[in-house]
Amino acid sequence: MRTPIQDFSVLVISSHRDLHLINLVDGLNRSTLKPTELVIAYMGQPNPAPLKSSIPVRVVHCAPTNSSALPLAAARNAAATAATTATLIFLDVDCIPASTLCETLVNDLRVAGGLVMAQPRYLGAAGFPPDEGDGGLMRASIPHHARTSLAPPAGEPPAATDRYELFWSLGFAVAAADFELIAGFDESFTGYGGEDTDFSFTARNKGVRLSFSAATMFHQHHGVTRPPLQHFADIVANSRVFGEKWGRWPMTGWLAAFADLGYIKWVTDARTIEVIRHPTAGEVAAARVDAPY
Repeated sequence: MRTPIQDFSVLVISSHRDLHLINLVDGLNRSTLKPTELVIAYMGQPNPAPLKSSIPVRVVHCAPTNSSALPLAAARNAAATAATTATLIFLDVDCIPASTLCETLVNDLRVAGGLVMAQPRYLGAAGFPPDEGDGGLMRASIPHHARTSLAPPAGEPPAATDRYELFWSLGFAVAAADFELIAGFDESFTGYGGEDTDFSFTARNKGVRLSFSAATMFHQHHGVTRPPLQHFADIVANSRVFGEKWGRWPMTGWLAAFADLGYIKWVTDARTIEVIRHPTAGEVAAARVDAPY
């Protein structure tokens, strides 16, 4: 039986991201309101190193599938199944929570219900001063250019929105009962991309509210690939799943970039995606840029 709302679980999925995970756990241990437990779902990492944490850690394992080494949807569902509380905070492994993130998200969820998403700030390649806490993280990070207007000011209640397409699974809170109502993440999405938008669209269809919170998380720098050619096969496969399910295409910016580069034949009103060729390892490497997002 799940416990009351004052208890909550933080859920993280990870695959060989040990340093990022250590920084995340350090952030959690600085929290003004600590979680009852930290649940980590490891993907394809059967023997992870033990973590130093004052918060109890529960571990589950997800093996790679034939279609993907990163079963993101299945891993999030496994973490949620392993959780023992009635309130869930999902946090990506490359995010460091501000000291007030958990407290703010739990309080905002109590006020708004539904899905409550935290706001990301992005750390640069120079890193951050590990001993300066939130102040150092704030000085070393920048907001996302397209998301600065979504969240309310600090101390303000969560801001409701009907822009479900803007939901990210980067960091959000949800009651376990609402997660079950949504039926979790659709495991038809077998790798990277589209599973979080599908989750939010299903939430909308189920009448689950979406809000943006002032709670802050700091995304750790790891460079990016523009477009994300390393996930080419997953993005194409999951776009097809999404298109069949919703009658529209997800990730249109990435699909357009793939088309412009000659990897696929696709336009926004296309009925299918035709793969012309896959990117080479050299092309993937050449697309890497040292940017925060």
